[in-house]
Amino acid sequence: MQKCGFFLKNMPSHDHSLLHVVIHMNHDLTLASGSRIRAQLLQNAGLSVRIESPKVDEESIRAALEAEEARPRDVADVLAESKARKIALKHPGERVLGCDQVLEFDGIILNKPPTAEDARAQLSMLRGKTHRLMSAAVLYEDAAPVWRHVSTARLSMRDFSDAYLDDYIARNWPGIGESVGGYKLEEEGVRLFSVIQGDHFTILGLPLLELLNNLSLRKVIPA
Repeated sequence: MQKCGFFLKNMPSHDHSLLHVVIHMNHDLTLASGSRIRAQLLQNAGLSVRIESPKVDEESIRAALEAEEARPRDVADVLAESKARKIALKHPGERVLGCDQVLEFDGIILNKPPTAEDARAQLSMLRGKTHRLMSAAVLYEDAAPVWRHVSTARLSMRDFSDAYLDDYIARNWPGIGESVGGYKLEEEGVRLFSVIQGDHFTILGLPLLELLNNLSLRKVIPA
């Protein structure tokens, strides 16, 4: 609070950037994720969000869960909670949201493709078939979980040509490497699909409607 008071006392009246920083110290929640699209979805919904990306060994957690034959939705849930807990323990007085998304196809979990060649292999495997996206969110308050949700969407890909696939990757790499499966539905990736069943926000990686309903019911945000 002393730091905030220092800003207010010494801030020139014309310096709007500093005013923006001070105002957003009072935020609705902290997003434990470096995802630009999740932060944008929350901010577009009228929430004031602080972003802090946690350092979590996702690969080790995922590998351990897969070795135990955990369900894909449970993998997403555990990863989301591990991120929320990491930040919540550092800032116990804050409301912290952790998120994760898992792509399941034919009983296996696909990860973000590290290379353009990996993206091509994944998209070739998904071509003409249906896979599931599971988006998990876990909310912490006072360093303890108070809400969690996992939503699922089913996506069927067109049987697109090799030529289109090669051109798609050439145009969209490395951006599509940030997403599981190797596509971004909010961009040209939408052209890869013939049928989509599920919530648009789930596909983007955040069960936003369920989160907003929970925040409203608990009077965190106006209902």
